[in-house]
Amino acid sequence: MADDPHGVRPRTAALPPLYAAGFTTAFGAHSIAAGLGAESGDLKLGLLTFGLLLAVYDLAEVVLKPVFGTLSDRIGVKPVIVGGLAVFALASLAGVFAASPFLLGVARLGQGAAASAFSPASSAAVTRLAAPASIGRYFGRYGSYKGLGYALGPLLGAGLLAVGGFPALFVVLAVLAGATAVWVVLVVPAVPVLPRPRYTVADLVRQSTHRSFLMPTLALAAATGALGVAVGFLPLVAASLQLPLAASMAAVTVLAVASTVTQPVVGRLRDTGRITTGGGVGAGLGLIAVGVGVLGALPTASVVYLAAAIIGLGIGVVTPLGFAHLAATTPPERLGRTMGSAELGREVGDAGGPLLVGGIAATFGVGLGLGALAIIVAAVAVLALMLLDTARSGRHRPARRTGSTGTD
Repeated sequence: MADDPHGVRPRTAALPPLYAAGFTTAFGAHSIAAGLGAESGDLKLGLLTFGLLLAVYDLAEVVLKPVFGTLSDRIGVKPVIVGGLAVFALASLAGVFAASPFLLGVARLGQGAAASAFSPASSAAVTRLAAPASIGRYFGRYGSYKGLGYALGPLLGAGLLAVGGFPALFVVLAVLAGATAVWVVLVVPAVPVLPRPRYTVADLVRQSTHRSFLMPTLALAAATGALGVAVGFLPLVAASLQLPLAASMAAVTVLAVASTVTQPVVGRLRDTGRITTGGGVGAGLGLIAVGVGVLGALPTASVVYLAAAIIGLGIGVVTPLGFAHLAATTPPERLGRTMGSAELGREVGDAGGPLLVGGIAATFGVGLGLGALAIIVAAVAVLALMLLDTARSGRHRPARRTGSTGTD
């Protein structure tokens, strides 16, 4: 088989360890966050300390993902993935012995910094190792495993906390990250570093504001912001309807399962030309807007689960299409930087969505807060339909030396 434009022969057999890396970051983030909420009383955490412990993981990712993404372009994706997983394992081991909120925060900061390395590098590696005509399918699978980590994190985390508290949870995370690092070393081939042209500041600004980067990143940020809101507000609305705790949390599981099942299917449809990037992203964001809007306007028990399924379906449509579009329109020598910057956009959405809804809800009620988010997501859907390239983008087109992303 001939080399593809990404500079490496397609090696799809090497992708499962990368899926495991995606699962690790999602499982680590949500299991610890859920555990902190469940154990906050026993840990004697004040609200400020609790908030800081939740935020420190995401804060590390916001600052470091573009940095490590660029580093993976310079030294190769495999060393960054292996190094990040190894540091994640060490930080998790440190958490085993954390006897105070401060030490828990240090361990969580280390995990977030490590995830900042192997998360964007794994996305870039999926692009480099997958056949160009199958990028959507494999990003769908990668996103599916991440969604599985989000879904199972709170559930398995609760079980491990019941068995052995935070030490048991941190031990499992250390073993998971360490085993995944070894798997990557043994299975993932060395992906060659490609020559990188010199970019001026004007080039960097042009690349960052070009619609082939800006629009999918904005769509991913909107979808992730809705996810962050749904994870918190679905149980909140369910609890306000006097549903039991287990039934309230089940709504989040419905969302995660819907997203996990949808992503590989959408990826395959994209690769076979049966769904376009602009149309698919616009439709997915439209579904999210409908789900969020219905939840705010008609808060009943049945609507909670219906909205969860619709939002999960929309996220499952947007995520693989957004990342596949970025992969197909980015020159391979700067895939890491692009994926890191896109992940940064998602983190901003993840933080901004709950802040927006929470701020409006505090003054005007939950319904109006969710309605405002629905309007914003709908507006992004319209922009995606208007500005995203709706032609099939299954093949990478080389960038011009002036810094274009390769799509006009």
